[in-house]
Amino acid sequence: MRAKSTGSSAGAGSREAILDAARKAAQAHGYAGLNFRAIGDEVGIKHASLYHHFGTKADLAAAVARRYWETSADDLDRLLTETGSPAAALQAYPGVFRRSLADQNRMCLASFLAAEHDDLPDEVRAEVQVFADVHVAWLAKTLRAAGVNDGNSTERAEAIYAAVVGAQLLARSRADIGLYDRLMDTYRRIGPLRL
Repeated sequence: MRAKSTGSSAGAGSREAILDAARKAAQAHGYAGLNFRAIGDEVGIKHASLYHHFGTKADLAAAVARRYWETSADDLDRLLTETGSPAAALQAYPGVFRRSLADQNRMCLASFLAAEHDDLPDEVRAEVQVFADVHVAWLAKTLRAAGVNDGNSTERAEAIYAAVVGAQLLARSRADIGLYDRLMDTYRRIGPLRL
């Protein structure tokens, strides 16, 4: 079931506010954190009104995950443009995940939901997988553009993605963003981000 559109700018604004509140809740508490009553309270609308936008919790979670990977894909393209070179973009890539930690020690939404894989509805699981696919494809393309040719750019891209996501998880579990930064420095010296 697709989310219904209200057709009004107020409705669109409410939908965006719901998606923002739901993203923050899921980044802090996972799929279980998507509680219509709490999200309604956060947004300032009756929780029953959320059903006008999203028929079910799964619809809401899938919409949040879809919006998250679409925004992330745009952020990756912008990172490449702003850094000016593929090598610089690869070095700056961990900052994409660092932002979540800097925002009240939250996790990347897709990483958190991926850890709940077995408990997610199929439509949510599919959107979470797209996030990883987008990142691995971008990393592989950027590695090739940077002239990094060590066999298989997709395998190296998967290793970079896994290393960065794992470092974020470890840093979050200790509420220590400095640990994340130290791990990224290590990855750049002797790990998967060494170019």
